[in-house]
Amino acid sequence: IRRAAVSDRSELIALRTSLWPDLAADEQSDELEALWAGECSGPYPTALFVADPGDGTLAGFVEVGMRSHADGCDPAVPVGYLEGWFVRESWRRQGVGRALVEAAEDWARSQGCREMASDTWIDQQLSQQAHAALGYEEVDRCVLFRKSL
Repeated sequence: IRRAAVSDRSELIALRTSLWPDLAADEQSDELEALWAGECSGPYPTALFVADPGDGTLAGFVEVGMRSHADGCDPAVPVGYLEGWFVRESWRRQGVGRALVEAAEDWARSQGCREMASDTWIDQQLSQQAHAALGYEEVDRCVLFRKSL
């Protein structure tokens, strides 16, 4: 597990597209550029870690940031937040996801955070199970609505 480098761009775009398929490759690239330049939205820092097996590919990534607050966390202090976490299917259930999250948690601790938070879609049972296996507890569920006018 190491910090992501600019040379990881193409692999990261592929991984991020697997996690966020609605975001086009050029938008993924722009977001990575902003992250590496320290120009992410908001006043809090972010970090990007990758699982590098040494074969020219990446097994996964985790993007971690800080937020001023998160549901279920102490509202008086910033909280570490798993903004994105993805492991290629062939690398799952081998400790890669755990190692990535542990790197994110270590980074958040180094920023003074005492809590971590995350989210996933309500229909993503595998993600919910992975979070629970790492000690994350569910604190809320939400149903969102929209109406065309």
